[in-house]
Amino acid sequence: MEDKDKRLAIIQTYINKMPSLPITVAKILEVCNNPKTSPVDLNQVISLDPVLMGRVMKLINSAYYSLNNQITSLVRAIIMLGINTVKNLALSTAVLGQLGKKSNFQALNIDGFWLHSLCVGVTAKLIAARRKRDTKSLEEYFVSGLLHDIGKIPLNNKLPTEYVEGLALTDREHVPLYLAEERTMEVNHCEVGRLIVKNWNLGPQMSDTIFFHHFLDSYPGTHRDYC
Repeated sequence: MEDKDKRLAIIQTYINKMPSLPITVAKILEVCNNPKTSPVDLNQVISLDPVLMGRVMKLINSAYYSLNNQITSLVRAIIMLGINTVKNLALSTAVLGQLGKKSNFQALNIDGFWLHSLCVGVTAKLIAARRKRDTKSLEEYFVSGLLHDIGKIPLNNKLPTEYVEGLALTDREHVPLYLAEERTMEVNHCEVGRLIVKNWNLGPQMSDTIFFHHFLDSYPGTHRDYC
């Protein structure tokens, strides 16, 4: 237990030093958490960030939406996409920008990690759509899938030697990675991911999704659908 506490302290120090979410994204999350938020409110925040504004306009005018006429108004784009979609676009873009650097990857393969994360996000969204979940919440499923393994980054960055041992154990004995992590480091990426969510104030739904995605049978909360 003492070793685990030391490792958690190392990981927590690393997480505390991780770049905060950009001011624009933090403000978007704050605005979107207000049930009275309107597209106009969101427009006022996004319009201050040309890069994010460009991504929103690119998304609404992409082939995915198959619109007959190009949308040029940011407010109209927000109305058509929905507040949750815009919020999660901002969040996922920020996370990829903050943590997608090669310097954050010691033992893990950066391309493999993000490919897996993106595939899980897309699959989660497709499953939610197939199960006829509210279309306004589909992007929540995508972001939950995208971030489900985010706890691996601090582990492989601060404990790379032990993490390589965990990866080798997974290959050698065909055990799930989270169990190999516990055997080699006494802490798994689910626990670490929850620490990141708490540090970034991403809310209880995201916290539960990340912490319980390998332990669904023991999940006691109200966000089971996302785990």
